[in-house]
Amino acid sequence: MQQIIEKANTLMEALPWIKKFTGKTIVIKYGGNAMVEDRLKEGFAKDVTLLKYIGINPVVVHGGGPQIGKVLETMGIETRFEQGMRVTDSETMNVVEMVLGGKVNKEIVANINREGGRAVGLSGKDGGLILARKMEVKKVSKTKLTPEIIDVGMVGEVVKVNPEVIDALENNNFIPVIAPVGVDEDGRTYNINADLVAGRIAGALKAEKLILLTDIEGVKDKNGDLMHTIDINDIPGLVADGTLQGGMIPKTQCCVDAFNEGVTKTHIIDGRMEHSCLLEIFTDKGIGTAIARYRS
Repeated sequence: MQQIIEKANTLMEALPWIKKFTGKTIVIKYGGNAMVEDRLKEGFAKDVTLLKYIGINPVVVHGGGPQIGKVLETMGIETRFEQGMRVTDSETMNVVEMVLGGKVNKEIVANINREGGRAVGLSGKDGGLILARKMEVKKVSKTKLTPEIIDVGMVGEVVKVNPEVIDALENNNFIPVIAPVGVDEDGRTYNINADLVAGRIAGALKAEKLILLTDIEGVKDKNGDLMHTIDINDIPGLVADGTLQGGMIPKTQCCVDAFNEGVTKTHIIDGRMEHSCLLEIFTDKGIGTAIARYRS
């Protein structure tokens, strides 16, 4: 009987958050182990479906780096990285678009639909969703006075997001599932970092939340302890003193940019934890690291 009461108490804890977020949009960047392990894939699909059923509008932006790497290896296409980005020639771009917009996207859509949701797969090319341009990558050398420009091929950055297609899907009770591929004004296709796409889409939609699923607990301080909240004004200092390093720098900057574009709160959470999205959204303490403005 006590277990049944505890379940009821859990539902009651969620009630004020359900009331607060009903009718709001939450953008979720889906990647890492949450996209690989079967139990996590099933749990994520159920979470997203539940959000829609209780009146919240989830928008999913997914990655797919490991899946792309496997296909490239199978096809005998060499993979090279510069500054953490996959160098993308036309042959590689064909594979990227096939894997992201085809295999990965449609698997996520099928998983959500299997749980009773109404998901629709998109890429940034659909409905003019993502206008992109070629990303300029600079490499700083200790021996040269000026940075070296590195050509990473068809790797892009977001110029503009046109949210009309997402609005149309949300208004008809569909769940958008978006592959991070964009197109420039001349019709050239670009592979774009999924975190950056999620952040810009969240900003364009003025989302209530941006949630980045990762393979770590959240942002940690120099002692290895989880930082439950970070004020956006502290981000530059955390980069300068080495607290934020490597891939966590662009993730936190993505959160800052999204917040500055109108997102109410951003989160970096552990996607390896079952139902991590629900735990973040519907519990009083939440999980992971919340990034927002906590002081003036």
